[in-house]
Amino acid sequence: MTKIKTSTRRNSFMELEKPYFWTSSINNWKYLLNPDAFKEIIIQSLQWLRNNNLIAVYGFTIMPNHIHLIWEQLKMNGKEYPKNSFEKFTAHRFQKKLRSDMSNFLTFFKDDAIDREYHFWQRDPLAVEITSRKMAIQKLNYIHNNPLQVHWQLVSDPVNYKYSSARFYETGVDEFNILTHYMDRF
Repeated sequence: MTKIKTSTRRNSFMELEKPYFWTSSINNWKYLLNPDAFKEIIIQSLQWLRNNNLIAVYGFTIMPNHIHLIWEQLKMNGKEYPKNSFEKFTAHRFQKKLRSDMSNFLTFFKDDAIDREYHFWQRDPLAVEITSRKMAIQKLNYIHNNPLQVHWQLVSDPVNYKYSSARFYETGVDEFNILTHYMDRF
């Protein structure tokens, strides 16, 4: 089994062909994902990875400064793990979008690292292996209710939050064509 280091918390590795609850945050908790255009970049990356049979997504929500996914990396994208492809693609597109539309906001992500000029994703995302249907349901409920939390109050009903899998699980409609029902896996 191939392993990659993804977190120093709870689980250090995310293996191929195992489902995980994954949380990744925008660097310094900036609200980069507040505009829908940035959420669409996340969706486009997930669509490409899914369409190329590199991942399966069982649930998601995109919040103003972080994302939650229940997903599985199915195979490598060449020499790269799908997670790395996701982070690279989204960072590149975030930078391009900020340069053209919000260049003053780009300075918040400036990085003096040798390998990059900007840093959009915090290091060490949380990766927790999903080991049962019960755990999958618990994590789905958590991510679907995240937009309702007191500090967010983005919607009053999870089904009304566009950038979440809640509507799919309520209606069967996958607006973004990225989802696999969790019961097909667990």
